[in-house]
Amino acid sequence: MSIRALILVLATLLLSACATSPPSNVENACRIFEEKPDWFDASKDVEERYGLPIQVQLAIMRQESSFKHDAAPPRDTLLGIPMWWRVSSAYGYAQVKDSTWEWYKDKTGYWFASRENYADAVDFMGWYASISQRTLGISKWDAYNQYLAYHEGHGGWKRKTYNKKQWLIGVAKKVERNAQTYGAQLKKCEGSLGSGSWLWPF
Repeated sequence: MSIRALILVLATLLLSACATSPPSNVENACRIFEEKPDWFDASKDVEERYGLPIQVQLAIMRQESSFKHDAAPPRDTLLGIPMWWRVSSAYGYAQVKDSTWEWYKDKTGYWFASRENYADAVDFMGWYASISQRTLGISKWDAYNQYLAYHEGHGGWKRKTYNKKQWLIGVAKKVERNAQTYGAQLKKCEGSLGSGSWLWPF
C-alpha cells in the first residue's frame, strides 16, 4: 500500500471515530454543537418539525446514553454469571427498544433509520414527544414529565408507575435541571451554531 493510500485510510478511520465518539464536554450545549455541528442541524430540524426543544432532546439523550452511539444495557446474569443476552433490547443514542423502534419506523416510513445515527435518534425523540403531548397532554417543554413518559412508556406514565420508583423521580429531576442549563447556554450561542453557520449569508 502506498503512503498516500495509507494516509487516506487513516484519515477515514479518524473521521469515523470523530463522528461516533461522544462530545468531549457534555456539560455545555454550546461546546457539544461546536464540536458536532451536524448534530445541531439535526436537532434544529427536529425542533422545527415536532416542536421538541433542543435542550430537552439533549437532556434526555445525555441521561439515556451519555451520547454514545452504541450504548446498550448491561448483560443479564444467571447465578452471578454474565450471559450473552442483555436485560433490555434498548440500544443506541436514544436507548430505544426493538419493538418501539419498529413502531417508529412503521409509522414514519423511515425504514432505514438507525439507532446509531444521531439525526434518526433525535427524530425519534421528537416523534415520541409529540405522541406524549397528544395522548397525555404533556408539554414538549416539560422535560421532567417527557422523560418519565419516555422511560415508563405512555401507558406507564398514565398509570403513574414512576411513583413507585423514587430513584426514577430523582433521575427525571436531573433531566429537568440539565434541560434548563442547556437552554440557558443555547441562548448565548445558538445563532452561531450549525454546519452552515460559516457561510456568507447571500
